[in-house]
Amino acid sequence: MDNLRKFYINGQWVDSISSNSLSVTNPATEEQIGTIAMGGKGDVDAAVSAANTAFKTFSNTSKEERLALLKNLRLVTHRRFEELAQAITLEMGAPITMSRDAQTDAAIGHLDGFIKALEELEIKLTLSNGDILIREAIGVCGLITPWNWPINQIALKVIPVLASGCTCILKPSEYTPLSAMIYAEIIHEAGYPPGVFNLINGDGETVGSALSKHSDIQMMSFTGSTRAGICVTHDAADTIKRVTLELGGKSPNLVFADCNLQEQVPAAIAECMFNTGQSCDAPTRLLVESDCYDEVISIASEFGANIIIGDPTKEGDHLGPLFDKIQYDRVQALINIGIKEGAKILVGGAGKPPGFETGWYVKPTIFADVTSDMRIAKEEIFGPVLVIIPFQNEEEAINIANDTPYGLAAYLQTGCKDRAERVASKLRAGAVHINGGEFNYGSPFGGYKQSGNGREGGVMGLEDYLETKTLHYP
Repeated sequence: MDNLRKFYINGQWVDSISSNSLSVTNPATEEQIGTIAMGGKGDVDAAVSAANTAFKTFSNTSKEERLALLKNLRLVTHRRFEELAQAITLEMGAPITMSRDAQTDAAIGHLDGFIKALEELEIKLTLSNGDILIREAIGVCGLITPWNWPINQIALKVIPVLASGCTCILKPSEYTPLSAMIYAEIIHEAGYPPGVFNLINGDGETVGSALSKHSDIQMMSFTGSTRAGICVTHDAADTIKRVTLELGGKSPNLVFADCNLQEQVPAAIAECMFNTGQSCDAPTRLLVESDCYDEVISIASEFGANIIIGDPTKEGDHLGPLFDKIQYDRVQALINIGIKEGAKILVGGAGKPPGFETGWYVKPTIFADVTSDMRIAKEEIFGPVLVIIPFQNEEEAINIANDTPYGLAAYLQTGCKDRAERVASKLRAGAVHINGGEFNYGSPFGGYKQSGNGREGGVMGLEDYLETKTLHYP
């Protein structure tokens, strides 16, 4: 890309004030694919100034004007869809079929969800007491997005900014900058005024912290690790800005003996392994009723042994590599910890799969006979690693499921509707997927406890970027 060493500020690609840079690597080949500029405080100040100026006019645009721009954005996104998919495959190793069907599809799906939400949003309404309520854009927003679902998370943050009349500075993950920079070009081509959207590459300690602390930013939206989310919250505290967070997870998947085991167990494993296990809401703890435990172990062993690893540039439903060496080393360390803790390996284990010595590939790994006090049952591994934990009854299953500082998602497999609703009501998680139910665009996404606060997507995701004003007449 021609602009790889530049930032998008005030409608133009400009040189960084900082002289720092970072190499970008293909995780499947370990080859360098480019070098990006890494910003500093001066770059942040320039972008915030542009966003602040743009907010004065963009916040006064009508809902109809913003809807027209969003529909332009959809047209351009659709035309450049394949570029986004190829970029995600290149920079983070998502297999191209999955990159199209899930990673890049989110750019269109979330956009449609926000268009519908904006169409339905009442900007001005009269309350039952006669007062008037008005919803207004909150202001300049700082957005920090991760590497594991790069466009999905950019869409969930940038689109509500554009829909609500806010302006923003996006800091995408420095490890997956290609898709983010294509998205900046898409926004430019869609016709957004200069300064409404700005992009700076950089690390969290420098650019992320400068955004969080900046007195002219009214809101921070962050997706990433719980540790980094705490840092954003601390940095934002002095200026009392709004902070929304989507953080880690260790999602349980409760399997009761009355479900269709031959159908639901393979689906549960596939869901855990999807995106090479690099999803914050992945169901990485399979809690299995003792009455069907042996059968589940047999099904899991057979299915897990047939999971395919492959070249991410090839079509198919295989798994690709982890996104870099840091993540590879962490996953390997936790697999070895699981072995030392006494968990039984059904499939996989430490090391790289045969034939994949180059690239950050790992063996899809399934542990059985895991107990809740083991580290592999408590820590977010963020790789294709599933732990299977037995339970005796419904109460124990719920206790194990909730025995985590996280609460992003939970999954539940049962043939009894009453049990599904009863158990779901007791699971402390922001989403409960029942018998394979999938997330739908336009629904709110977010978690309980240390999985964050606020919701992304649809009406609730739009409301996070709005302030509420009331008018009181005599």
